[in-house]
Amino acid sequence: MAKRAGDICEYADMAGPPAHRPSADDLLVLLAVGRSGRFVSAADELGLNHTTISRRIAALEQTLGGRVLARAAGGWELTDLGRAALAAAESIESAVRSLAPSSDGTRPLEGVVRLSATDGFSAYIAAPAAAHMQRRHPRVTVEIVTATRRASQQRSGLDIEVVVGEPQVRRATAVHLGEYRLGLYGARGYLDRHGSPATIADLAHHPLVYFIDSMLQVDDLDLASSSVPPMRESVTSTNVFVHVEATRAAAGLGLLPCFMADRHDDLVRVLPDRLALPLSYWLVARIETLRRPEVSAFVEAIKSRMHEMRDALLGTGAR
Repeated sequence: MAKRAGDICEYADMAGPPAHRPSADDLLVLLAVGRSGRFVSAADELGLNHTTISRRIAALEQTLGGRVLARAAGGWELTDLGRAALAAAESIESAVRSLAPSSDGTRPLEGVVRLSATDGFSAYIAAPAAAHMQRRHPRVTVEIVTATRRASQQRSGLDIEVVVGEPQVRRATAVHLGEYRLGLYGARGYLDRHGSPATIADLAHHPLVYFIDSMLQVDDLDLASSSVPPMRESVTSTNVFVHVEATRAAAGLGLLPCFMADRHDDLVRVLPDRLALPLSYWLVARIETLRRPEVSAFVEAIKSRMHEMRDALLGTGAR
């Protein structure tokens, strides 16, 4: 029967000075747990069971004479000793991978990279970036989980998060990816029937299509809606694609990302010189996760895609 997490830590606390060198297998187990923050995820990655993961971590802690992991909300975090051990584990992983070069003599990238990001970013930035990387590194799989939320303090089960607004995170690094803008849009048919607002004050006579206020977790997106006068809610949703389609269906005026709305000829931007609400995308990941070659390659592909999309993101691209 597997030891409970607390039992493992207590056992490591009682361990004396290291008696011998740590096992390479134990270090690779720590590497998997350190990257995911979860025993279950590490077990799935390595093809082991939870009991074996627990036993390997306990053995490593006994060998090193201290804790390598500490329990945190939603998963496990590396201790200082664990981070030192992880660096050794990364060297082992790199050496093992170097034994299987590709036909051109370079080391092939492989593995799974899991990203969490907003709906629009996932569809128009992450997905094309993943496809581009996959053409170069066909052994890398990218899993994209859509969510509009604040950055998690515990990134269990995720390699990368992309969030709106600068995040406050611990034991992770935040990278500014770039800016985008929201604009106010109406369907041509809607504007023909109800008239196009000529001033900010005119907006109060129109219903708004946007996020569900009570379920919105992102401060910057919440503040964006306060840039317009109080408007009656029409269709609201947690999914920005619903916002776009409801606006196209003449449900009201939609507060939409320019890079999504400008793709549709049936949408007209309202008061573009008065309403151009700036927001920013930030990438969050554990420092040790970013050192993984497949993760680093995906991050570079995302940055490249952001550069390609700059004009569209800012709402200055040609229609």
